[in-house]
Amino acid sequence: QVQLVESGGGLVQAGGSLRLSCAASGRFFDWYPMGWFRQAPGKEREFVAAITWSAEDTLYADSVKGRFAISRDVAKNTVYLQMNSLKPEDSGVYYCGQGKRLSLSVSGSEYDYWGQGTQVTVSS
Repeated sequence: QVQLVESGGGLVQAGGSLRLSCAASGRFFDWYPMGWFRQAPGKEREFVAAITWSAEDTLYADSVKGRFAISRDVAKNTVYLQMNSLKPEDSGVYYCGQGKRLSLSVSGSEYDYWGQGTQVTVSS
């Protein structure tokens, strides 16, 4: 089993920054990609960013490219999402998940072991 715990969310003004963390425990963390997804009220969960176990490859949703950066610290079993130039449309609950396969994917069905999420609210 893998347990994921997200943290770092909060209320921030548009243009501000937040850094989310996802702490993982359990087996196989070092081998599989990790991804961040978000869900706004009344909307489906959407892909934000993903990173391979080696951190050599990353993938971003077009809506966050150039503003968000995903990274991971294998020694600390933690994945980060640095979010800059935040916009109100970035608001939602942010979840991290561990990939089921070794390749990166934008599909939520390719991730499991979701955390409880952390709320991000960006005011205009």
